[in-house]
Amino acid sequence: MASNLGDMFNSTISWVTMVLDAPSARAVVFGVPIGGHFFVEGLLGVVIVILLSQKSYKPPKRPLTEQEIDELCQDWVPEPLIPPFTEDMKHDPPVLESASGPHTMINGKDVVNFASANYLGLIGHERLMESCTSAVEKYGVGSCGPRGFYGTIDVHLDCETRIAKFLGTPDSILYSYGLSTMFSAIPCFCKKGDIIIADEGVHWGIQNGLQLSRSTIVYFKHNDMDSLRSTLEKIMTKNKRAKKLRRYIVVEAVYQNSGQIAPLDEIVKLKEKYFFRLLLDESNSFGVLGHSGRGLAEFHGVPIEKIDLVTAAMGHALAAEGGFCTGNARVIDYQRLSSSGYVFSASLPPYLASAAITAIDIIEENPNLLLKLKQNITTLWKGLSGIKGLSLSSNPESAIVFLKLEKSTGSEKDDLLALEEISGRVLKEDSVLIATTKRSLRDKCRLPVGIKLFVSAAHSESDLLKVCESLKRLAEEILKV
Repeated sequence: MASNLGDMFNSTISWVTMVLDAPSARAVVFGVPIGGHFFVEGLLGVVIVILLSQKSYKPPKRPLTEQEIDELCQDWVPEPLIPPFTEDMKHDPPVLESASGPHTMINGKDVVNFASANYLGLIGHERLMESCTSAVEKYGVGSCGPRGFYGTIDVHLDCETRIAKFLGTPDSILYSYGLSTMFSAIPCFCKKGDIIIADEGVHWGIQNGLQLSRSTIVYFKHNDMDSLRSTLEKIMTKNKRAKKLRRYIVVEAVYQNSGQIAPLDEIVKLKEKYFFRLLLDESNSFGVLGHSGRGLAEFHGVPIEKIDLVTAAMGHALAAEGGFCTGNARVIDYQRLSSSGYVFSASLPPYLASAAITAIDIIEENPNLLLKLKQNITTLWKGLSGIKGLSLSSNPESAIVFLKLEKSTGSEKDDLLALEEISGRVLKEDSVLIATTKRSLRDKCRLPVGIKLFVSAAHSESDLLKVCESLKRLAEEILKV
């Protein structure tokens, strides 16, 4: 059949060529003379319709022979499980030989630690140590089971109640790992077909949660309210189905990748105007912002009821581990049934829940801790002002002081190499440990790389001056400015 059609098409083309070569030729159809080109066009149309209506030729199916199978197997080359390693992927971080307090031990040498988010200096606090010791003696070191089966212990319930009381929310829920809190909570509520508007600078844990949700993700410019407003407006006006879908805004209170503070008051106005729900991660603001450490809502004077979901890691200001989510009681109860990080993970070790309770007690009883932290942040900002080659790009009230290159090389890889050289020399020559924003291959953060200094209330003035002098000297020397 295919051969006959091909012959028909070839003979038609030959005939068409003959007709076109004789422009005076005319055809008569039903007694009416027709111009040659009209006749040709009609005939070509008929042939094309016939060709399109024919079924495509398929060779008969037959099983492969053993020889063919062997040849295919020999030719097949599997894709590598991991990408090839390059020199810039290799990383040997410093190994701590003591607790990660304001000072720590590396290679047997005491160093000033600005690489740990120990904001209130509670790591190694005597009351926390006593609390952990008592809990270990009573409960052991782990629960060995998820919360919904046999992993719930009374101290877990006490901790959830204490967090809710401290923040003024109806209820809260504990997670056994800080990073899993956000990437379990987001997929719990956000599903395929939902719309999520997220800041382009959110950390990897949030990015992972966004990916797992399978929702439609739209990013707005980092901490830019004009960009957020225009994004919300565009979605609500151009997407006719948007009003029928669940819609969320996801931001951090203090951005781990920039040290910027989110303008919660403006975000709440926008989310109410366009009828979105707000998911807020307070990992780096809980225990830090506000006059009593209750986070971003207190810092901006916004009622916490305006925020639909608040999450935070407890490994920072509380010097414990795990994470929590707090908010409306129905929202919390739903997570107990649907959040993978809660349902399938072994529950938080009881001694860490006990330590978190004690840490909150210490925060409430010692408001001077927050005052000391704010003083240290101010001191560090003054000491780093005018540093050559680097610029301060974080918020002056953030406990994450972020330094980025004044003049980028145009390559993130080269920028990071220069920053890592600075951090390496600072550790080697002046015994000060600082962190750079070295990211994993899966981290899709779009913000520039930089140096992060985590300020602690336990840092002394001499610690702060030491890191300022070291950074100023080595930045000028290495960046040649």
